[in-house]
Amino acid sequence: MDKIGRYEFMAEPFHCDFSGRLFMGHLGNHMLNAADFHSTDRGFGMKYLMSINRSWVLSRLAIEMTEMPKQYTRFNVETWVESAMRYFTSRNFAVVGTADDEQPKVYGYGRSIWAMIDTETRQPTDIYDIDNGAIDNWIVKDKECPIDKGGRVRMSDEAALVRTIDTFYNDVDINGHINSVKYIEHVLDLWPLDWYRDYQIKRFEIAYVAEAHAGDQLSFYREQTADGEYCVRIVRTDGTECCRSKVTFVQISK
Repeated sequence: MDKIGRYEFMAEPFHCDFSGRLFMGHLGNHMLNAADFHSTDRGFGMKYLMSINRSWVLSRLAIEMTEMPKQYTRFNVETWVESAMRYFTSRNFAVVGTADDEQPKVYGYGRSIWAMIDTETRQPTDIYDIDNGAIDNWIVKDKECPIDKGGRVRMSDEAALVRTIDTFYNDVDINGHINSVKYIEHVLDLWPLDWYRDYQIKRFEIAYVAEAHAGDQLSFYREQTADGEYCVRIVRTDGTECCRSKVTFVQISK
């Protein structure tokens, strides 16, 4: 079995925005599905881990796109493990398709960091306990992922509170906490529809810090940190910071 997984998806029309291109949240969901397909096929996926009270949780995700696939376009998400340590593993993505002239086309790339937790204690657990560290057999060191790994999202105390929302059934995933992709959708909803008529997302980063659960209120604090760059801090009901995000926009050429 190849170390690199390749999985086909389609930009379904109801997963696309008003411009007819795939929503960032749905692209993130396709990446997470590709990660699960890849790990499951190689013996360390969620289905097996749940049977031994373990689970993967997403710690960081960065997506950088040149272009989003248009509706009805079929494309592939390639994914591979770049490195592994005791408590974290790095997984990369490439979103690829075929151009009108039948030449290969790269839409963009993604980088992610994952931790493995004990589902009963909710604490990190040793990745190398699974099948005697077999994850090392799947590491790919020679495939390029030419986007910045990203770092800590830095914000000042001057960030303005722009929205507070409630959370419900549809926000919760298989791990029992607010779904990783839901945070992406809620962050991108902080800008009005008309904003997206003039600007497109060049890069999206999110770092998850603490879990939130159904019934928690989430408060969103936003700060502009550079030209076209905004940082967002998400805080749950008890004041605990759940995650931070950075969004970089570029103006659409007209």
